[in-house]
Amino acid sequence: MPIKWSGLRVIEAMDMTEEYVSQAIEPLDQALLVAEEAAWIPNLPDYMKDRINRLIDELKRLTGGVVYGHEVSSYLISAIESIRTNIPKEALEQEKARERAGKQPALV
Repeated sequence: MPIKWSGLRVIEAMDMTEEYVSQAIEPLDQALLVAEEAAWIPNLPDYMKDRINRLIDELKRLTGGVVYGHEVSSYLISAIESIRTNIPKEALEQEKARERAGKQPALV
């Protein structure tokens, strides 16, 4: 059953989104390093360590890393992949075939 929306346009949008997310991950990784160093500031009260650790966990969730002893991939990249994999494969192939057929030069 064909879909009424363009799976190819969604793929293109996710490719662009992933590109921007990849550009954003590097500064977020730097922020993670700074936050991890901040957690080791001497005489830091527990309530501040707790807040910094929540920030660290959130940065790891966004960029990937070890959270609560488990390696996790970037939540942002995982969300993009989830969108890509939920496009019906048959409909995507039909759309690609229609696009290829529409781009063939006419015989005159």
